[in-house]
Amino acid sequence: MSFNNASGSNPNGSFTLMNLCGKVTFDGSNFNEWIRNIRMITRYEDKEYVLDKELKEIDETTATPQEIADFRAHERDATKVACIMMATMTAELQKSYEDFYPYEMHQDLMERYHQRARQERYEIICSMITTMMKDGESVTSHMQKMQRYVDRLLKLNVNFPEDLAIDIILHSLPSCYDQFRMTYHMNKEEVTLSKLQGLLKTAESGLKGKSVAITPTPNSTPVLAIGKSRGRKRKRSSKGTKARTLDGSSSSGTKKGFITPSSDPKEAECFYCHEKAYWKRNCPKYQQDVKDGKVKPNHAGTKKK
Repeated sequence: MSFNNASGSNPNGSFTLMNLCGKVTFDGSNFNEWIRNIRMITRYEDKEYVLDKELKEIDETTATPQEIADFRAHERDATKVACIMMATMTAELQKSYEDFYPYEMHQDLMERYHQRARQERYEIICSMITTMMKDGESVTSHMQKMQRYVDRLLKLNVNFPEDLAIDIILHSLPSCYDQFRMTYHMNKEEVTLSKLQGLLKTAESGLKGKSVAITPTPNSTPVLAIGKSRGRKRKRSSKGTKARTLDGSSSSGTKKGFITPSSDPKEAECFYCHEKAYWKRNCPKYQQDVKDGKVKPNHAGTKKK
């Protein structure tokens, strides 16, 4: 197979085109990449039009000389491009298209493989954005699964930025990686997919063997705070303690020890005489001293029934 040198001044032009021809071999799974390579070659040779324009037969007895010349030029170009396309296919595909001109070949391949590639691209993207890492799943296994999705999209000639892939992977992580996500977004350093996998493996090893109660995440802190408050006792108010202490004072003003109140009269201890079995208001000594005027009635410490 020979190629014309468009400029006529570069003897290595044909060799370069031959290298381009052998760069991509169409095997049924890489149609977009292959057809892009074919278009680049034919565009360089000014023969790309044969992919999009059908070669229609003419009646040379009635056609004008110009129409006959155009037809023969188109036929020559189509034959050369067909050879290029056939040479860059697998042997099985060559058998299917050996009698096709480039236009018919291109249309059939578009229908059979390009539409299939679009459907596959849609299914891969749907799977990728809905895949979530399960609890207990290895982060390495999860990353390998997501990497396969990315590799397949790239093979389908989808322009899929690595930053977008990283965002989708971060979204797929469980809640125990919330702190990792926060740190990642605060960090301004550029990260590749391979580096992200290393960082996630380090984070995973840090999470193993640690319970949430020992190493709480920011999101779990309020829950842990509520749990801890259940075991904390409420402090007695200083006001209430003071009142009980004053109630335990003797008539001479001497403070007595703190007496624990009781709702059972049999267990109660009188704040006045410190005898058991009754409260102060029922104390015989207190009632007699009040009657004799030795003490003034004091209801501050008495307990209402």
